[in-house]
Amino acid sequence: MTSVDQAEQSAQASSSHMMKTTKRGRPFLKDTLDLFATLIVSLNLTTHKQYFRTFPNSFSTDEAAANLASLKFSQSNRGPDPRDKSRIVTTTTTTTFSMTRDMAKAMCQHFMDARLIENAADLGSNLFKDRGTYVLTPKGLHVLERFISKNGMNSDHLQPVFASQPICIKLLHLERRSADDEIIVTQSVITALFRRFVGRQPNYPTQLSTNPPDAFQEYHERSKGVPLMDVHERAQPLMGKATVTHRHCFAAVSALEWLCDFTSVVGREEAAEMAAQFVRFGLITLVSDKRKNNDSAIIFTVRGSTPGGNSPQHGEFRCTAKAIYRITDEGKRLAQWDEVSSSPLSSTVNLHHAERSSLESESINGTPKSGIEAADAKIHRRISMAEKLNASHETAEKKGNVKSNTDRLKYILEEPSYRALFRDFLKANFCEENLAFWMDVEDFKRKFNTTSSAQAAIPARSSSKATPGQAAMERHHEALIQTAFQIYNKYLAPSSQNELNIDHGLRLDLANYLGEVMVGLHGKSFDGQVDATQAGSFNATQLQVLIKLYTRIQTHVLRLMAMDSLPKVCSQEFTILTLLMCLQFIKTQRFLDARQWLGEGDAPADDVHFLTSPPAPPGLGVEETGGAYITVSLKGSEREHRNHRRDMPGSPHVS
Repeated sequence: MTSVDQAEQSAQASSSHMMKTTKRGRPFLKDTLDLFATLIVSLNLTTHKQYFRTFPNSFSTDEAAANLASLKFSQSNRGPDPRDKSRIVTTTTTTTFSMTRDMAKAMCQHFMDARLIENAADLGSNLFKDRGTYVLTPKGLHVLERFISKNGMNSDHLQPVFASQPICIKLLHLERRSADDEIIVTQSVITALFRRFVGRQPNYPTQLSTNPPDAFQEYHERSKGVPLMDVHERAQPLMGKATVTHRHCFAAVSALEWLCDFTSVVGREEAAEMAAQFVRFGLITLVSDKRKNNDSAIIFTVRGSTPGGNSPQHGEFRCTAKAIYRITDEGKRLAQWDEVSSSPLSSTVNLHHAERSSLESESINGTPKSGIEAADAKIHRRISMAEKLNASHETAEKKGNVKSNTDRLKYILEEPSYRALFRDFLKANFCEENLAFWMDVEDFKRKFNTTSSAQAAIPARSSSKATPGQAAMERHHEALIQTAFQIYNKYLAPSSQNELNIDHGLRLDLANYLGEVMVGLHGKSFDGQVDATQAGSFNATQLQVLIKLYTRIQTHVLRLMAMDSLPKVCSQEFTILTLLMCLQFIKTQRFLDARQWLGEGDAPADDVHFLTSPPAPPGLGVEETGGAYITVSLKGSEREHRNHRRDMPGSPHVS
């Protein structure tokens, strides 16, 4: 390979973007989330002291304001050169955010309203103060994780935060109008939101066993749905009223807090509007508001037509500390509480539930779909995980057992909950390095395509000739080289700590390529080890060849796990994963109930779950119809199922 073929082409672009604001004066949601995540990546979250207390993984008002004053976000995208497919073109875009201290504080206040950060010393405070200490909320960690994954950012300095704090596992997103960023309200959207709001079954809080309460356990209980209570009205003999007990009640303030914490709403005002929509659709109703006459009250009113004429055309929600609401019979019917199986292993098939779900999917707003609309829905509908597994079973006899096991393993690796269980099994059998290598290479391949960084801008010295884009591109390239050879030294170098047992031919191909490159770059023979000084000369084209070799080893490792490890999982009684294997992944009622018991529902194979029909693509001249979807935190999901696995009776982790 000549030096010309190895040369890396590069381009730098500068982007200037004015932040859009709504009629209420807040930034658009996408800009808010991007700016928040960029700020957090640029910060060094350390331990701060305030009021004789210490708060780990926190930041101060001054630190946030200083970084927001001049914040740079750089992104490098790599792809083949259209004129020469053997070469790699790297394009780096650098975006700079700048604002005054007052504006920075206003942005941080907006982050607080959206429940992305909170006051570490006073969790009940809703004001961003001048001398405060702040930490990320579970919702903020969810947003941050997705931003890092999407943009291929180095997040090593944030791993202690992800490891030590609760993460919102499932965040419900409500689609917005592109013109003004207002939530698009439809019956299907409100239905999806309400079902997530009330949960799969009534969420009456249980007394936590630990004192003080464990933060992870407490957050897990809240994530099941808005906390409910029973309200008893005293008898009034003089007025002829007997004692009345209202079931499934909740405080108005609790509802607003829950909507802010577990959905994409950006403040109590927007949360109150969604709650008022619940009232409009007849899903909740006011029980009492015992505030005093001189107490102020904020009442949100929404208007609109409702299908069927069963609900009023307007609804109001009272945002007071004394207001109590309850879920109506219509709300209970929509929540489908009565249809939840009491036992996850029950073999009874609920045919009525299957018929009803089918009918509901056939219609929107109470009207049947036309043939064209139904066909379109079938085209765009995402295939569920259960259907994929069922399809794998049906084709097993045709493709043979090895192919079937490979398909099953791929589905397990795509699902965080199953992958966590499979990793536990591999760890118990001392072969965890196979899965660890597969995951590390997957992450490296994503970062090779897109790499980003965020940092507070430092004034450049006059002698520096490199542009911000060039400097960022060099940093991204150095990080990629470091990652590539960390993988090599960890799994593939001779006598490495986690050396893989791979085919001799693959190992020889890798050694020959590295030897050829090292001789060409340094004139020295390759001894099987790569240090930082030797790796620094690699360019993007050479890294791409290395990725292809890693991918071949990945395929070998995947086949090895499918042929060796997966059959052992099936032959041993390995908790829920064994149950799914024994059921051969057939979509039976027991399968669905087991998934529901795991908390997975009927989620797809990736980390985005559409709750409504996917909207039409933009730019086709059609009206924006809105929708709702759930994003899943991979880190939070894996940790949740790891803890669930550890606490299960019969688990090897339980003494």
